[in-house]
Amino acid sequence: MEPNTEERIPEESIADNSPADEALVTFEDLGLAPEVLEAVKMAGYETPSPIQAKAIPALLQGENLLGTAQTGTGKTAAFTLPLLSRIDFSGHETSVLVLTPTRELAIQVAEAITQYAVKMPNVHVVPVYGGQDIAVQLRALKRKANIVVATPGRLIDHIKRGSISLGAVKAIVLDEADEMLDMGFMEDVDTILKEIPADAQRALFSATMPDEVKKIIEEHLGEYSEARIEGKTTTVENIRQRYLQVRNEHKVEALARVLEGEDFDGVLIFVRTKQNTTEVAEKLESRGFNVAPLNGDLAQSMRERTINRLKMGKLDIVVATDVAARGIDVDRISLVVNYDIPYDTESYVHRIGRTGRAGRSGNAILFITPREKKMLKTIERATRQPIEAMELPTAEVISAKRVAAFKEKVKSVISCGELDKFKELVESMVAESPAEEGAEPLSAIDIAAAAIKMYQKKQPLFPELPPLDTPRERRERGGRDAGDAMPRERRERKEGANGIEEGFLRYYLAVGRLDHVSPKDIVGAIAGEGNISSSLIGRIKLFNKFSTVELPDSLSQEVLEHLSEMTIRGNDARFRVMTDEPPTGPAPGTRPRESRSFHRGKKFESERPFENRKARRARQFADRKPGQFDDKPFREKSGDKPFRKTRRFGRH
Repeated sequence: MEPNTEERIPEESIADNSPADEALVTFEDLGLAPEVLEAVKMAGYETPSPIQAKAIPALLQGENLLGTAQTGTGKTAAFTLPLLSRIDFSGHETSVLVLTPTRELAIQVAEAITQYAVKMPNVHVVPVYGGQDIAVQLRALKRKANIVVATPGRLIDHIKRGSISLGAVKAIVLDEADEMLDMGFMEDVDTILKEIPADAQRALFSATMPDEVKKIIEEHLGEYSEARIEGKTTTVENIRQRYLQVRNEHKVEALARVLEGEDFDGVLIFVRTKQNTTEVAEKLESRGFNVAPLNGDLAQSMRERTINRLKMGKLDIVVATDVAARGIDVDRISLVVNYDIPYDTESYVHRIGRTGRAGRSGNAILFITPREKKMLKTIERATRQPIEAMELPTAEVISAKRVAAFKEKVKSVISCGELDKFKELVESMVAESPAEEGAEPLSAIDIAAAAIKMYQKKQPLFPELPPLDTPRERRERGGRDAGDAMPRERRERKEGANGIEEGFLRYYLAVGRLDHVSPKDIVGAIAGEGNISSSLIGRIKLFNKFSTVELPDSLSQEVLEHLSEMTIRGNDARFRVMTDEPPTGPAPGTRPRESRSFHRGKKFESERPFENRKARRARQFADRKPGQFDDKPFREKSGDKPFRKTRRFGRH
């Protein structure tokens, strides 16, 4: 990747609210491996974010690292790029382990690592998380898993099964450690870290530093370097700030609707990568917008031409990266859209500072995904201004805009004249139209309406817009994101006649005090497996052999299915709604915890109670063919009873 020299604007040309033109650090300056640099170039990234510039050199040197930065600052690349560059992945063992608090983040991180390792065919990345068929994970782990991205609960399950070994791990990363520990994974994380070799490199990233995170740092991080990113943001004046929560796959459609629903003169849209500038611009252009990309690959002459067209009103929308937008000072920019959330709050202020110039009022809209809400709160604190939520423009609003624009265009054509031939054409069509039996002859209005319908093409004047399944709509249906907009502090809830809070159901869990389970364990498991906000989890009652928990009665079937597969501290929770009927299978506590977790609550009789573990495992896996494994006990095709994994007498 060549240094982006054309993006460096002379200091005197920078507007008052533009960032100072510091010497830009490129990824090449950081000493990454050639294969990694090539992947970064393919991804379209121009310059490292602040956390990347600080973390990558330390991790490349093999140092332990404590990273303090908010969500959306590029932490995944900050630890992935140096580890891919430094560690030898020629073997089949697991060399890198990344712990994340939720399965969504595990999937996201695994996909990002795969993208950065695209030029390293020997590197195989396996995500491990609850809610997925464990047979899929077992097959992937058996083939090859150089890098494992896991949630703590499911990783503990694999360790107990013997399907993951951490003895060869050379580096471990705790991503969003504060959120992980807040969800009740403290003991699991501590257990996992004790399994990691003492000489393994360690990195911990956290937005905040609660006591539990400090305890992990003191006990497991050892000597470490620190990469801390703190904002220096001030209040933004004269700019109306709003945010729209939207899923990644709906961003382009949402952007098109926002641009149609908003009144603006010029628009500057910020994205993170050079590749995205071209992609977003092309998709908007195909929808009829007057738009152009602006990125570091453009020659200086083309860059100047694009900015001049924007200034003169020949171009309405520019899609740019932070680097490419340096020095832009165009008064007619009345709207800034943060299509991708910026790396830090300071960048956010510089971005929206492109509008509201010279005392004018401006508008700024921020797109965020559900996982980026923490960064939204950080921006609000830094700017000392609330960012108001906005709704997508409705079909009626967009229709009114299109009709108004159409009317103005028609009036403009009429005012220009030279319509005689077209009038004659309409009159001849009216005169020639036969009056079929039972049908009215054509009128000038009929012909005009048909012409308008033909004119619409890809932009109908009366659109029927498909729903984008926004977080608000999911909350109304009681879907998986029902807790996204809920306050963290628990709301007051009224108790019904049956002693259960109104709007809640009571659920049974086959774990209790004898299993050393605490309410925090239950909250962490439910929040992690069901992707449910802790504010939605009601009262928990612990008994010796079982527990109860109250959850909203609006949970979707998909969430309930995930929770039915849940394990808590290695025990099968046997999650079900509380009824008068007793649960099926043996009562909790009548058999060892390990076999209860492994065999989903079915009865068994051990024929070899004193068989050692190695011999037992060899017997169980003997003559197994690929594809025969699933999340249930192992069975013969003939339908024989399953092999049962037993433990020696006594507790470990």
